[in-house]
Amino acid sequence: MTGLMDPEISILYCSPTPQGIPQRKVHVQLSPLYQRRRLPPPLEERILVDWEERQRKQPWVFNGAKFRLHSVLPEGDSGAGDKEAAEQNKEKVKIEVTEVDSGKKGECAVSLEEGGGLTLHLALTCYRDFLGTNWSGEASALQEKGGQEFGDTQAYLAQPLGVGAALQCQDGRFVMLRRSHRVGEAPGQLDVPGGHPEPKAVAPNIPEEELSLEVLEPELVIRELFSSILAEIRDEVNLPLSTLSEPLLLGIARNHTSAGRPSAEFYVKCSLTSAEVKEKYLQGGPEAHESTEIIFLEKEDLLTIESSEMWKELCPSAKGCVKLYLMVREQKS
Repeated sequence: MTGLMDPEISILYCSPTPQGIPQRKVHVQLSPLYQRRRLPPPLEERILVDWEERQRKQPWVFNGAKFRLHSVLPEGDSGAGDKEAAEQNKEKVKIEVTEVDSGKKGECAVSLEEGGGLTLHLALTCYRDFLGTNWSGEASALQEKGGQEFGDTQAYLAQPLGVGAALQCQDGRFVMLRRSHRVGEAPGQLDVPGGHPEPKAVAPNIPEEELSLEVLEPELVIRELFSSILAEIRDEVNLPLSTLSEPLLLGIARNHTSAGRPSAEFYVKCSLTSAEVKEKYLQGGPEAHESTEIIFLEKEDLLTIESSEMWKELCPSAKGCVKLYLMVREQKS
């Protein structure tokens, strides 16, 4: 069963190396070309109307900026279409290029010849647009419309990029969290630690409603992507950052229960045993309310989880993370 793909998920990108991809090998390209396409009237206006209605009913709900993942360009791919687009929009496109030996950073046109394992094509989106597109009852119709008009089923969708982690304790056991019944998505299901990288963390001195691609430094966007998963583990599991390893990118999974929403999945090792992790978790962290229970999986059980009853308890984001761990770290297709 390991070779089959659960219909709730698909894999957009998988690390070609068994250890995963370190931060220095991941690059980002920011461009207005990667924004969500605006819907024709009155569909676009309906997103705003529905959001205002939600705020009236749930005044504690607030909108927030997120990174939108448009596409991924692995090392060695020609990316001809993206190169052409970047050539036409040189003033609008920023790319971070890291020369590992010299430590120099700068901007250039789209090119991967100098090394680096992966380039993420990002723009900005927001929680309001996610609810109005990926999470709406019209998501399938929007995907069909995007495919017909742009050859891209995700063209009209918000596609906010999430993060998740296969977190392994010092004694080899993996961490799972039982989601609270009070959370809006996948209540009561098992999940991995995770959340979203935050654009406002990249430009903290700018009001969130004024954030734009022009004020975001690509180097800092990559740093936020990798540091955000550590922050989520700290806040959800209550683990000190000093106990966590540098994240390694396993790949990017898509959640088809929210119209293909993407999530970058990482491998992180903790220097504490599972008993020590449980003790920290029970003390409660800043986001302890998001889960009700911590569960530890032996590595042997993780290797066969797809054919077990527990697989049905995993929410799609956890399934995507586990699947990528098995494909990358364990080299199972």
